[in-house]
Amino acid sequence: MHEAPASRVVMISGANRGIGKILSEQLRQTGWRVSAGVRDIASLPPGPGLFVHEFDAKRHQEKDWVDATLAHYGRIDALIANAGVMIPASIVDISEDDMDTMLTVNLRSPIRLVQAAWPFLKACKRGRVIILASLSGKRVKSALSGPYAITKHAAVALAHSIKKTGWADGIRATAVCPGFVATDMARSITSKDDAEMTQPDDIARMILAVLDLPNTANVAELSISCSEEDLY
Repeated sequence: MHEAPASRVVMISGANRGIGKILSEQLRQTGWRVSAGVRDIASLPPGPGLFVHEFDAKRHQEKDWVDATLAHYGRIDALIANAGVMIPASIVDISEDDMDTMLTVNLRSPIRLVQAAWPFLKACKRGRVIILASLSGKRVKSALSGPYAITKHAAVALAHSIKKTGWADGIRATAVCPGFVATDMARSITSKDDAEMTQPDDIARMILAVLDLPNTANVAELSISCSEEDLY
């Protein structure tokens, strides 16, 4: 029998906008207790089942956030690395600073979060890690998305690495790989209308389903497209 969501705690980075905000709302509606990591704590008022803590993926604040979550809730059952950044540029033109920013936010920070939360994910015997990657973690769609795709390919590999490392302790990891999602990030890089893109609510519903699966039904990758793709 699964443990009731009401006793489970999930950490979500970038929880004040886009997919992260919808995830936070839907998880709370189903009984999860949420620890939201956001850069501007004024952008997300705390409420029932919602603890808000300052978190900037570029400032090495992962351990502080984990410690604060434990102090508030006493446990961590799931981690959703949702914060991400996309800087359009070809591999020839990308600056070292911009590449470093994407590697830090999309890869290094999720690694540090997992490392900080690892003992507590193990302790619950069914820890869950969701890495918000992208279909750019499965293919390179264009020259201008190449550097971003490099970081997201690595993020997919991170999810597999977590699964391999934590399997015996009940930790399961999933790389969620959507195409264009109707969020501010996607709107800044495409001319598609919102109705042509995957909706954040639909991404959230799929992640909720994955979080509730037993240890014997791990979903390693979840690829979600809004338009025709050769493989997805």
